[in-house]
This record gives sequence, structure tokens and C-alpha cells, in this order.
Amino acid sequence: MTEHTIQSAASLCGWRKSSYSGSEGGSCIEVVDNHPHGIPVRDSKAPHGPAIVVPAGAWSAFVDAVKGQAFGGR
Repeated sequence: MTEHTIQSAASLCGWRKSSYSGSEGGSCIEVVDNHPHGIPVRDSKAPHGPAIVVPAGAWSAFVDAVKGQAFGGR
């Protein structure tokens, strides 16, 4: 697997936080939908830092696992 990074995440538009993120801030990740190379993911506390681009299939599997509480989540 080839790892992809975007050095300045701020260069992309359309970042969104999970609907599970609270309004009090804190540690969150943000993603961009419809990117041609996968799902860019960044730390919301570092919007000008790097982002990683996760293959769409791997991101889908991760989201499904989280929704299924595989990680002890909500």
C-alpha cells in the first residue's frame, strides 16, 4: 500500500467533523468527501498541518467497525 499525505491540509476545502463530535471542541478528526484519491483525514486541532489520505475501502471498513462498536465506542 502506498501512503499518501497532504503536507498542508488547509489547501483542501470542505472539511467536516463527525456528527458524533461534541460542540465543546477537544480532540476530533475531520474528513473531506469526494477526494479523487481517497479520504483525507486531519486533526482538527492542527488544520494547517498534514493530512493522510486513506483508501476509500479502508475508510469504509473503519467507519463500519466504529458504528458496530468494535472499539468500545458509543
